[in-house]
Amino acid sequence: MNLHPVLQEVTERITERSRPGRAAYLARIDAARDNGPKRRHLSCGNLAHGFAACGTHDKDALRGNATPNIGIVTAYNDMLSAHQPYERYPELIRRLAREAGATAQVAGGVPAMCDGITQGQAGMELSLFSRDVIALSAAVALSHDMFDAGLYLGICDKIVPGLLIAALSFGHLPAIFVPSGPMPSGLPNEEKSKVRQQFAEGKATREQLLEAEAQSYHSPGTCTFYGTANSNQMLMEMMGLHLPGSSFVNPDTPLRDALTAAAVQRAVAISALGEDYTPAGRVIDERSIVNGIIGLNATGGSTNHLLHLVAIAAAAGITLTLEDFDAISRVTPLLARVYPNGYADVNHFHSAGGMPFLIGSLLDAGLLHEDVTTVWGGGMQAYRKMPQLDADGQLTWADPGESGNTNILRPATEPFQADGGLRVLEGNLGRSVIKVSSVPEDRHVIEAPAVVFHDQNDVRAAFERGELDRDFVAVVRFQGPRAIGMPELHKLTPTLGVLQGRGHRVALVTDGRMSGASGKIPAAIHVSPEAVDAGPLGKVRDGDMIRLDADAGTLDALVDADEWNAREFVHADLSASHSGLGRELFALMRNAVGAADAGAGVFGAPDVHHAADA
Repeated sequence: MNLHPVLQEVTERITERSRPGRAAYLARIDAARDNGPKRRHLSCGNLAHGFAACGTHDKDALRGNATPNIGIVTAYNDMLSAHQPYERYPELIRRLAREAGATAQVAGGVPAMCDGITQGQAGMELSLFSRDVIALSAAVALSHDMFDAGLYLGICDKIVPGLLIAALSFGHLPAIFVPSGPMPSGLPNEEKSKVRQQFAEGKATREQLLEAEAQSYHSPGTCTFYGTANSNQMLMEMMGLHLPGSSFVNPDTPLRDALTAAAVQRAVAISALGEDYTPAGRVIDERSIVNGIIGLNATGGSTNHLLHLVAIAAAAGITLTLEDFDAISRVTPLLARVYPNGYADVNHFHSAGGMPFLIGSLLDAGLLHEDVTTVWGGGMQAYRKMPQLDADGQLTWADPGESGNTNILRPATEPFQADGGLRVLEGNLGRSVIKVSSVPEDRHVIEAPAVVFHDQNDVRAAFERGELDRDFVAVVRFQGPRAIGMPELHKLTPTLGVLQGRGHRVALVTDGRMSGASGKIPAAIHVSPEAVDAGPLGKVRDGDMIRLDADAGTLDALVDADEWNAREFVHADLSASHSGLGRELFALMRNAVGAADAGAGVFGAPDVHHAADA
């Protein structure tokens, strides 16, 4: 099947726009690969330090230049459910590497914070910046220059993007991302959501809410709703950095361990000393980035990736714009309904055919680049197979067949909707994005008076005072990356959900984030320029009529142009968000961060705002 002409056109546009940066990037990683393993260039003292803690067998192997050495970069900690299973991975990987004729060392660890724990708390203001801290930490780990390939152990929101940015900085090294899998299904997400809304209305106690949350998040493994963590896993598979079908296999199972063993064996094979050298910087190219965006739309994935994919692409010398997301979204059908875009969780999605079915369906419809480089080899065709254990316990792959549940997963010929639901909005309030894959069609256009807030907690307080029982647009400003680190505003979801459930026409407009869990509430997020940088949100006053039109792609304050132009910008005292809980240490990040539409990074990514495609 030939590739859809719009996808071909967008890919060519990205390639042409990125040509100078991509050429410079490839020249850099090619130069880094020259002269073989870097260990041979280390002094005797350097090398002795590098293997001093190893056992005799590994020391002997590392003295020479013929044995691949695999660097493990891990986000393990035992507080976060998604990362707790990684506790036993280093020893397992070292043993498996020896069996494959290689060695492996933990190169270093990276921080891993949980947005579920920090949601609505001060720590959330460090969350987005943790992505770039993770990239820096992984770079420190790899800077010892002892390795021929890398295995990256990370799952959640900013962790995988940060690890991938680092892996691309060391793009001459092959890189395989090794998932640990989702926890088994607990309390259904819809039931949890109902209790949250009941609590917001004062109809459930804190003890009832805590019990519902504990039944939902109940064991080791990734949370089972389809937020950024599971969107990360989808992306790694769509972009060829996972083994086929490995994203959503539960932790601590024989199949999970077999997939980890296969990942180690494959890392040895594609290492700089292996038979199929496959550097990360060649796996991630314009085509694999487009495949990732297609996957994001086909599954209704997290809007956080409109930040992360731009930053990831920039790390590989590729310039991505929000218009690319919009154009791809318009021709990519929505094939999955996973909470908050449906009732199912990722375990149900996987059981219905999961990533192999999704990828196969997209390939058959000409909606995916097939001829890409992957860590497994064989292009994307290899990724339409589901892993399983045969009667002898050996790892095999099989055709997933038809969808096991068409209420969760459908072929491209029978989509839930014709497009992926990601839109760029522009108008006199700036430039933003919206995800409408689960927003009711009669809420795609909201025109209502503004109620302006500078703190998400003030929205809840106004709701409790009975001031919001009406149509309105909540303008929550001074939430951007330069202001306070661009926290997610999930705390608003139950409140706005209650009001929409009462029949009111409500929406959110913010320079903050809402992730993939905004669900049924129309939310114009990532507004750029942000209010702290004299962005237009700073001109909005209570009572201004705001029109959010997801169909037309517009976001405007319906204010007379002369009056609008004459208005002064409001300023806010943000000092309370600049200290405490470590926030004072991140002033350099707030001062250096780029705009949201350029990936909100601190590494000097190009300004892609309205990048010319001519």
